Amino acid sequence: MPPRRNRFLRFLPFLVPLALLLGLLWWTLLRTVQTIDSVPVDYGDIETSVSAVGTLQPQSYVDVGAQASGAIRRIAVHPGSVVRKGELLVEIDPSLQQARVDADRATLDSLRAQLAAAQAQQDLALQDAQRQRQMHVHGATRLEDLQSAEAGLRVAVARIADLTAQVVGAQSVLKGDLAQLGYTRIYAPMDGTVVTLDAREGQTLNATYQTPNLLRIADLSQMTVWTEVSEADIGRIHPGMPVYFTTLGSQTESGVRRWRGRVRQVLPAPPNPPGQAREQGGAQATTAPPAGKVVLYTVLFDVDNADGALMPQMSAQVFFVQAGASHVLLAPLAALKAGAGKADAYTAQVQVGGGIETRQVRIGVRDRLHAEVLSGLAAGERLVTAIHRQHAGAGRFRW
Repeated sequence: MPPRRNRFLRFLPFLVPLALLLGLLWWTLLRTVQTIDSVPVDYGDIETSVSAVGTLQPQSYVDVGAQASGAIRRIAVHPGSVVRKGELLVEIDPSLQQARVDADRATLDSLRAQLAAAQAQQDLALQDAQRQRQMHVHGATRLEDLQSAEAGLRVAVARIADLTAQVVGAQSVLKGDLAQLGYTRIYAPMDGTVVTLDAREGQTLNATYQTPNLLRIADLSQMTVWTEVSEADIGRIHPGMPVYFTTLGSQTESGVRRWRGRVRQVLPAPPNPPGQAREQGGAQATTAPPAGKVVLYTVLFDVDNADGALMPQMSAQVFFVQAGASHVLLAPLAALKAGAGKADAYTAQVQVGGGIETRQVRIGVRDRLHAEVLSGLAAGERLVTAIHRQHAGAGRFRW
């Protein structure tokens, strides 16, 4: 054999394992591997909504105040008391008002007595005037005496008119003071629950210039959610729109409890800016908000509270539902690409066997993460979300 061939044959036992080792090294570390991330298409519920934060308030309530001044003698209720319309709530010491009523009655009795005396004087003056007229016809009296008698009659009539007017005025004063006496006993103006009580027994009230608020009665069977919606979303809210909300601590054995209703009203102006008083009745300010501050508008909707689970001032996480669908085929938006033309036309890559197939998909309701599949996909198919290409050994060695 030639020397070169002999030399090759001599190294052949070493070259074959070396080639096998290099091939194995390439297969293990250097070859390119394709990894596909995918998610399944499955059924579920979906909705498009606007979220906001709200506060619960009674739909119907009354702030009960005092119209009479004086010390509070007795408070017949306490916070949480359930009252009926006409039930006694508070008694105020009526001594001052009773004294005024007694004085008014005495004045009225005096005026009535004076009126009776004036009527007797009128009768006497009338008789005197008639007698003077008859005597004047026969020339038995002077003209001056007749004129004096007739003037006396007119004075008596005027006196009766004056006293009659004073009696009417005294009756009016008595009527007003009787009303003030009645105000010392405060009764419930509606059925409901006493939710706040700001008065104490023995407290002195001054109702001369301002009506002091004593307590609030509210009907807790119907609640109103006062929701603050940003100016970016308020255009999507309209009366009659379905809405639901949850509260802190509304977790039950079957899940988070939801209360549902419909939008009753969108108030046309934002609430007063911070630092300015705002009444619960919904009074709105017209001043411009500070530059750069998000403007919030108030949206109202009512909800039934027959079981009393909702309480005033509770915070609510509110969702205004624009569109929704139940038990429909859902696909993640991350796996869909917008197509050309129609807004509901998308494309998706579907993992079929060991390959990838491109599909035309039409969607319906969508939220931030998922979309309702109307056509193009079937339940159980897997959508490709990402394709990774790397060396087979890239994940084996990490520094």
